[in-house]
Amino acid sequence: MSRVGKAIINVPDGVTVAVNGNEVTVKGKLGELSQTLSDAIEVKQEGAELSVTRKNEEKQTRADHGLHRALIANMVAGVSTGWSKKLELVGVGYRAQSQGQKLDLALGYSHNILFEVPKEVKVETTSEKGKNPIVTLTSHDKQLIGMVAAKIRSFRKPEPYKGKGVRFVGEYIRRKAGKTAGK
Repeated sequence: MSRVGKAIINVPDGVTVAVNGNEVTVKGKLGELSQTLSDAIEVKQEGAELSVTRKNEEKQTRADHGLHRALIANMVAGVSTGWSKKLELVGVGYRAQSQGQKLDLALGYSHNILFEVPKEVKVETTSEKGKNPIVTLTSHDKQLIGMVAAKIRSFRKPEPYKGKGVRFVGEYIRRKAGKTAGK
């Protein structure tokens, strides 16, 4: 049995979970999320606990067991506490400004990049003198916030020689030595 799949999901106060066939809907103070599960996965609710079980022992069902349990746990955590990702802009002249749901990025190109952030994701930018600009994304949907952060990072991925680019805060960039001096 899957170690992840057999773990119990504790539902905190203020969060309601509705299981309708293979559709799971989670509501909380930060929003509402729903997920369609595989037909071979079953979710049972006993009080403030959720358990995820599988109906057969096929290879795909065993693979889906832990996945669906993790998706439900992420939905419960998202609507109760929320998720957050921080991106750091490393490079001379790299800037970020947010106006509502629009993110204006200056990443060393001849033009600024205007990125429309989905309405479920809240974006904030901070710029302190002497420090790299930081873009903070917060949302109740972990999948969506990960996709938005990956899209912003793809505008200028960190390069291995100087480390310039958009990276996650705390991300380790493997550096290369570069050219050595001539003879």
